[in-house]
Amino acid sequence: MSAFMSVFAHLVGQLADLLQPLFHAGAAAAAIILFTACVRLAVHPLSRAAARGQKARTKLAPQIAELRKKHGKNPERMQKALMELHTKEKVSPLSGCLPSLAQMPAFFLMYHLFSSREIGGEANELLGHSLFAAALGDRWTHALADGGLLGGAGVVYLGLFAIVAAVATFNYRRTKIQMANAPALPAGPDGQQAPGAGAMSAMTKMMPLMSFATLFTVAVVPLAAALYVVTSTTWTAAERYFLYRDAPAAGALAPGTVM
Repeated sequence: MSAFMSVFAHLVGQLADLLQPLFHAGAAAAAIILFTACVRLAVHPLSRAAARGQKARTKLAPQIAELRKKHGKNPERMQKALMELHTKEKVSPLSGCLPSLAQMPAFFLMYHLFSSREIGGEANELLGHSLFAAALGDRWTHALADGGLLGGAGVVYLGLFAIVAAVATFNYRRTKIQMANAPALPAGPDGQQAPGAGAMSAMTKMMPLMSFATLFTVAVVPLAAALYVVTSTTWTAAERYFLYRDAPAAGALAPGTVM
């Protein structure tokens, strides 16, 4: 792990050196943003596949409704029938999770890199880089302790919070519309609430608010990891807008991400 982190730190340092003529003192921050964009570009095929899968699952809604009517009183049989339907139609119920899972290692690498004082037994030189007045290895608590909310570092975090809040608000409004357009779970054959409907209703109420959880993440991780999260979250919002623009309810229940 130590050798791998040394290689990763070297790559980030080299990328920062390449960007230094353009971004000067902010070259390392620019390198992190560019690195994040490269990761998201590499993961994009999975996002497209997830979008296709979600749209396919939406088209299966009438068949799923029939299965609920038929097996509403037998959860085990219902689950088996759903799996058989997904297999028959070649639709993976887990495809929506793949983009988030694929980029988790990149996020944890960035987090570990800027949380370590030493890399490969030597001082971590990347910790000496900053974004304006905020050190890339510091957290929001450091910014508050050094200058307060409106200090140099504090203003950097206010800018990040503003971006996250704007993206979260966009996601909130879009998800509310998608939830409103999504078909309701049908009742069981006895007229009772369909199995899972209560949990789905609770998730429906909570889902639009999940995007705002990114604010907490940005506040507690090192600034470098926060830049990764903000860049990735913004990319995700734009990506989902274009991938699901022709399917108002298709992305309503697709797993979201703070990355």
